[in-house]
Amino acid sequence: MSINKKTFTYAIIITVCIILAGIYVDKTTKINLGIISQPQKNIVQQIGNTLGDYGQAPDFKKGDNWLNTQPLTMANLQGKVVLVDFWTYSCINCIRTLPYVTRWYNTYKDNGLVVVGVHTPEFTFEHDTNNVKNAIAQFGINYPVVQDNDYAIWNSYGNEYWPAEYLINQKGEIVEENFGEGEYDVTENNIRQLLGLAPINIKINSDNLSKISSPEMYFGTSRLANLTPEQSYSLTPKNYVLSKNLASNSFSLGGTWQFSDANAQLTSDAGEVNLKFHAGKVFIVASSPIPAHLTITVDGKKQSDVVVGQSKLYTLFDSDNYSDHSIDVKISQKGFEAFTFTFG
Repeated sequence: MSINKKTFTYAIIITVCIILAGIYVDKTTKINLGIISQPQKNIVQQIGNTLGDYGQAPDFKKGDNWLNTQPLTMANLQGKVVLVDFWTYSCINCIRTLPYVTRWYNTYKDNGLVVVGVHTPEFTFEHDTNNVKNAIAQFGINYPVVQDNDYAIWNSYGNEYWPAEYLINQKGEIVEENFGEGEYDVTENNIRQLLGLAPINIKINSDNLSKISSPEMYFGTSRLANLTPEQSYSLTPKNYVLSKNLASNSFSLGGTWQFSDANAQLTSDAGEVNLKFHAGKVFIVASSPIPAHLTITVDGKKQSDVVVGQSKLYTLFDSDNYSDHSIDVKISQKGFEAFTFTFG
């Protein structure tokens, strides 16, 4: 029986399709069974790789104050994997990130990882070297830290966030940028990839920030947004009476207070702050030249007292109850300074 040219062409096409389908089924079956050929294995190992090209890493400025190390330069660090972490010690977001950063350093420093903590202060008291040293000891930081008090390093990176991580390869090139909290598993596996280590399945039990619906609230006039509308700030001492109709995500004052660009200072012998919020935890950045005792109630229930002295972040309320709450803070000491409320 003769076969015309058209029929012959169709027969070839069908045969090729059958062969290709067989190859596809065979490879699919191997993947499902966990039997992966070398080219496929390379593809699987690259899943989750987020390395990019963000240009050459800026150098550190000469003359900055270094802690835990002699001054470093990017030239010194050639051949190393470097993680630059922008932080400041009273920032709750930075504090929640630090355990991951310190663990990466302790785990991978012998494999060629260097972590550089760039401490760029948000508040004036964070310029103080002794305060930074105390924070380094408190948080168990053993890697190099440089004080960036004039924001020179911050600006050279074009950075805008606390915390912020920049991962740098052995050639001094930025290959990952991560702003804020989270994606710790991605960053760790990127570190491992640069160090020539196999990826691992990392289980991260970080805070669920989606349950928090209260923003950071500042006392300083430059960013004052959550003081109840019934009250207005004053740059000279002014007497305040607590609001009886406080709205959610706002606070009111009792006693005599004086505002500045950075904070609100209690100028009477005693004072009070009432706050309505939606979160499970409340922190305050505060200080007092003479230790101030804070008596705290949340939803009418007495909490543990807090003593405020040096300028830092203090925990006022710590729970797993993420709902609407009202906290009342009675302050015993004239001179107490409040900078910001943050939430967890």
